[in-house]
Amino acid sequence: MGKIVGWDELLRLREQWRRDGKTVVWTNGCFDLLHLGHVKGLQAAKSLGDVLVVGLNSDSSVRQLKGSPRPVFPQQYRAEMLCALECVDYVTIFDDLTPERLLAELQPDVHCKGADYADGKPMPEAEVVRAYGGRVAFIPLYESYSTTEILRRISILLSEEAG
Repeated sequence: MGKIVGWDELLRLREQWRRDGKTVVWTNGCFDLLHLGHVKGLQAAKSLGDVLVVGLNSDSSVRQLKGSPRPVFPQQYRAEMLCALECVDYVTIFDDLTPERLLAELQPDVHCKGADYADGKPMPEAEVVRAYGGRVAFIPLYESYSTTEILRRISILLSEEAG
């Protein structure tokens, strides 16, 4: 079995991890252009438990969240890139725009969010996590490495090249 798993398989694995007393950490996102900020954030998330599961937004959910022409890369490509990281144990692709339903079903011990949410940015899934006894952890952000910033820099470089 590879690191990319469907939802039903992930739920079966979760039951085994629960029996084994493993701490399960969840984080999710688009991971459209994998960059250093993603890698550092995923490493920080992994340090909080035994198993790191990454919920990857599907192509359709990325389009709804970020607008066209995103995603830059298709979901299978993005999933395989994440799987290449040693800190990532499993990746599951999902269509939901927010992770509440997934968190309620999987019930990871720790749900990781970027540190920008620590300052009161709306996080509707926090209530779900607390309801089943999990905790929310905030991982450092590396703003200069955001996908949006990288795409902006590429656009400037291309404009300068063309001009």
